[in-house]
Amino acid sequence: MAVRDELGLSELAELEGILDQGGSYMECRELAQVDIGGRCFPVLAITLGNPDPGVPAAAFFGGVHGLERIGTAVVLSYLRNLASRLRWDRLLHFKLESVRLVFLPVVNPGGMWRGTRANPAGVDLMRNAPVDAEERPPFLLGGHRFGARLPWYRGAAGAAMEIEAAALCRIVEEEMLTRDFSIALDCHSGFGILDRIWFPYACTRRPIRDIAEVHALSEIFDQMHPCHRYVFEPQSRQYLAHGDLWDFLYRRAEAVPEKLFLPLTLEMGSWMWVKKNPRQVFSRYGIFNPLIEHRQQRVLRRHFAWFDFIVRAAASHRHWRPEGETLRQHQELALQRWYRNKPS
Repeated sequence: MAVRDELGLSELAELEGILDQGGSYMECRELAQVDIGGRCFPVLAITLGNPDPGVPAAAFFGGVHGLERIGTAVVLSYLRNLASRLRWDRLLHFKLESVRLVFLPVVNPGGMWRGTRANPAGVDLMRNAPVDAEERPPFLLGGHRFGARLPWYRGAAGAAMEIEAAALCRIVEEEMLTRDFSIALDCHSGFGILDRIWFPYACTRRPIRDIAEVHALSEIFDQMHPCHRYVFEPQSRQYLAHGDLWDFLYRRAEAVPEKLFLPLTLEMGSWMWVKKNPRQVFSRYGIFNPLIEHRQQRVLRRHFAWFDFIVRAAASHRHWRPEGETLRQHQELALQRWYRNKPS
């Protein structure tokens, strides 16, 4: 399907070019339309690779928060790389026979067009799921119901999820939770000076069921890229929050013991960009995005290895997932690393 940029959202124009380049190898599906005063923005999912539900899947999400455009940029950059290789890279086609790839680069097009963290209704999509924190989260930051004029608004109690959040959940349920193994990576920015890889939970400090698999995944990445600068940790190690979409979806998968779904969040440390260019603090986008071109390009290059690793880990999950005694060892190491020490 064609993606029109009549409304001035450059990310949609870039996505259209990528789809043209990918041709018949990529399928584009409209999950929803966001209406802003008669202007309609599509929420689009792009899929490629083997559609057989028997193969694993990897998914990449960006633009949940409209101000964090760098998240969409890194997802589009990786998708563009794949599209450019589809016509000549036979090794890529061989890999795609064993994995399903899903992309939702612009989850919140209305918020991105308006330049707001929330969607056009004023709801923070990452506080919108029907999940409550087990302990009191930080005031406001952890999600609240005081009203849309304040940031981190969850939406009205008992209301249905926002159309964008529901679209994200639907594609995960259809493309990922039906499979024996899947990984999702959601790309954000704005927390600290380090790039962090967060995993559930945000609603509780208790470890998830599949903590051994998360530890094994981080270990093989450490072995492949010993000089990386990511900090792997549960989100709860930094703060608790209500309404996290990935907590909600992980618990859906957790209810089916034979399925393994690992939702991860790339939280890019945007404070470093502000430190290098302090004037950015006076820009609406400057706190969340690199505003200087060479820094933007550096960020896009930096995360390519991590994205490619996610795809390889999904396709080859049977060769690294721990079992038996190894599973118990990874579980003990994970508990010692993330839950028995004080946060750094």
